[in-house]
Amino acid sequence: MSAVIIFVLLTFLMLSGMPVSISLGLTVLTFLFTFTQTPLDSVALKLFTGIEKFEIMAIPFFILAGNFLTHGGVAKRMIFFATSMVGHLRGGLGLSAVFACALFAAVSGSSPATVVAIGSILLPAMV
Repeated sequence: MSAVIIFVLLTFLMLSGMPVSISLGLTVLTFLFTFTQTPLDSVALKLFTGIEKFEIMAIPFFILAGNFLTHGGVAKRMIFFATSMVGHLRGGLGLSAVFACALFAAVSGSSPATVVAIGSILLPAMV
């Protein structure tokens, strides 16, 4: 019965236009406080210990590194190099985007950083 209540509450919150992350959080907190006897201290402790994973903290730092490389001009130089290598071929903008992504991924070592850096520059040109 509690699974049905959770599903109905989650569906209602998402259909009301609330973001999925907030809907999930409110559903879990509502279930914890109404159907269980879990103390508030335990919930807060579990939330903060979940943030302390070093593996998860690498993703925002890779995205930050991508932003630094973009605003520092390194990404634009890589795009100019890639365009000079394959830009003259048919579909040169797409090919230079793939080539620049390969170069940038080799430098940064991260796919999210590559998406942030190269995508923010080349996406407006492709559109």
